[in-house]
Amino acid sequence: MLKNVKTGLVAAVVMAGSVVAGGVAHAQTPAGVADLGEASFTKGSTTVTVPTLAPCAVEGPTSASAGSLSKTGLSWGGGTSSCTTTVVDPDNDTTSTKSTATGKNFELSALVSAGGPRIRLASYTVTCDAVQRQTSANWTFSGLAGITGLPSPVPAGYTKPITKAGGIVLANAVFNTQTLPGDGSISLTMLRIDFLPASGITGSVTVGRAACSPTP
Repeated sequence: MLKNVKTGLVAAVVMAGSVVAGGVAHAQTPAGVADLGEASFTKGSTTVTVPTLAPCAVEGPTSASAGSLSKTGLSWGGGTSSCTTTVVDPDNDTTSTKSTATGKNFELSALVSAGGPRIRLASYTVTCDAVQRQTSANWTFSGLAGITGLPSPVPAGYTKPITKAGGIVLANAVFNTQTLPGDGSISLTMLRIDFLPASGITGSVTVGRAACSPTP
């Protein structure tokens, strides 16, 4: 049962949100995973691909890290992930899981040459916690530049158009994407940027993901 979804402005440059679900898990959502994000887009004759950064899973690898990287129109400052399992009740083999990814210094400059903004995130964290019959996921980021006017709270699946002068939309920034299959599991994507034809770019960039299912 979905209890509630809430997001809130924690400080002037810190945005956070959470979602809670309950039920019995099925196999569609992983037991617990997290990663820093990924990218795949083409601008002119240049294709930029960033495979999933620092992915972890409770089945292993249970931790990962990524160093800083720089591609045409995009850079990441690196980060870490951790997917842990804790035995809550040894007699009954009851466990809980926590899957977290924390990144820093993300920058997207690909839209600048099209008249769009330079988008920056100083830091961000996504987390998914699971116990028997319940999961919860949350996200937070700080130091956002290039995207303004976010509502507080930020609704699930909130889309913010990224424009240039004249109001032409170059891309959509989709925040707080939640998948709730109804089986108690949660998948959360903090931010996805989808390029539109006016930008001259095709593809997308994803920042901060976590998912988990109730433990057995």
